[in-house]
Amino acid sequence: MTGGCADRTVGEHLIALLEKHRVDTVFGIPGVHTVELYRGLAASTIRHITPRHEQGAGFMADGYARVSGKPGVCLLISGPGLTNALTAMAQARADRVPMVVISAVNARATLGRGRGHLHELPDQSALLSQVVLATRTLWEPATLEPAVNELFAIANGPRPGPVHLEIPTDVMSMPAVGAQAHELEDEDEQADVHESVYCGRTDLGRSIDLCRESESAVILAGGGVVKAAARLRTFAEVLDAPVVSTVNARGVLADHPLDVPASPSLVCVRKLLADADLIVAIGTEWGPTDYDMYERGPATLPTRLVRVDSDPDMLDAAPPATSSICSEAGDFLDSALRRRDEWQGGRSDGHLRAEACRASAQVETGEQYIEHLAVLSALWQVLPEAAIVGDSTQPVYAGNLYVDAPRPGSWFNSATGYGTLGYAPAAAVGAWLAEPTRPVICLVGDGGLQFSLAELGSARDVDAEVVFLVWNNRGYLEIEKAMKASRVQPLGVSPSAPDFVAVAVAYGLAATKVDSIASLRRAVAVLPRPCLVEWLEY
Repeated sequence: MTGGCADRTVGEHLIALLEKHRVDTVFGIPGVHTVELYRGLAASTIRHITPRHEQGAGFMADGYARVSGKPGVCLLISGPGLTNALTAMAQARADRVPMVVISAVNARATLGRGRGHLHELPDQSALLSQVVLATRTLWEPATLEPAVNELFAIANGPRPGPVHLEIPTDVMSMPAVGAQAHELEDEDEQADVHESVYCGRTDLGRSIDLCRESESAVILAGGGVVKAAARLRTFAEVLDAPVVSTVNARGVLADHPLDVPASPSLVCVRKLLADADLIVAIGTEWGPTDYDMYERGPATLPTRLVRVDSDPDMLDAAPPATSSICSEAGDFLDSALRRRDEWQGGRSDGHLRAEACRASAQVETGEQYIEHLAVLSALWQVLPEAAIVGDSTQPVYAGNLYVDAPRPGSWFNSATGYGTLGYAPAAAVGAWLAEPTRPVICLVGDGGLQFSLAELGSARDVDAEVVFLVWNNRGYLEIEKAMKASRVQPLGVSPSAPDFVAVAVAYGLAATKVDSIASLRRAVAVLPRPCLVEWLEY
């Protein structure tokens, strides 16, 4: 943008600050309360993506952030626009996904008075404070740049997640005088303001000793290690340790003899951990949806445990560690590998332990899930570069137990952590926007798709290279199974569904129905995208 700070409104200066933070895409639905935030957006370098619902804006920002590594940014109206996106923000917080949400709020003089103004809430910021890592209100133009800088730093901090800035409608149009701005003459002057550095307690020497003494180590890799996949591979090879990946880390050791792409909730994986003499857990929260999804209780672990996490609160949580290192995964791996001469050598059975665990894990998933895993394999055979973005549906549950994802970031979903339905359609669009050279497969059930069916239109708007694979088993099968297992008469688990193919065609998408892997392969290979493929699982 051109022009000095004094020549801009707060709304215009906000757009300049987003450009400074290397934001290239924002998601939102404009409203009368955010018109001033849009002033200057059309002339900026930032593209605006319009979902069909504000929850979709949040999920798009989530998918965009997971693939790009940058915070997803939303522009939302006050009141219902913001509350519509609360679920997406909660999912982002649960999975440590950086997100910056900027919203309107009513004029300063009206706040907290309860006079019935449009979109009024008793305390919008207080409501958001229960979900986001931080929320700020822009009371004066002069505090805009410090607030934006602070919130981006928090979103990218030791525990990434969603943050929120609300701007009163009467402040938006004010001159950005005194806003502590400086002009950005060229790219060389753009500071890495989105980066954050965190230094905390470290016990690297003790960890090196434990690695040197170990003869049968196992590595637990969480989502925090995705950006350091190559270094993790080298670390695992030197330690000769099988690598068990959580859902958000699948693909970090793709096609490697030490890879165990299986849930640590499985009995065979728990045995692998119990038989080890050392566990090195890197970038994982140890949450129950990864480690105890069957509610069997904590797994038996060896007495020696190294935990590496950028969030000190995670290191203080169970299970207690022999050695704790507060660090980004990549920094720890770099430090450990620089000292590899102190602890490498002598081990040679890691690939055998990993191979045995992989074989047992696939069998343990069960016959039906093995059939679902064949579907996932077929999808990647046709589109090997694709990311599969999943919702809560049967093939996703199967893949969360065991899936050979071809690369880091090629498998993520909302079936763990906060566990939202309707996540995948919008998140898949956001993922493609972040990396449009790679196709995306949205894997969603017939129930979940109806939460966000209209986002098919969003995919058409941007001509996203997304395949929407609808797993139609006529309802909420997982919930029905749980009811039957508890001897409860199934109720409310069979919602009617539209003709998904007809709806997709109405939105301008190519669409077809399939009922076999062969027909699925053909459809995914030949249909122009975006497209919808409905798998009839009945």
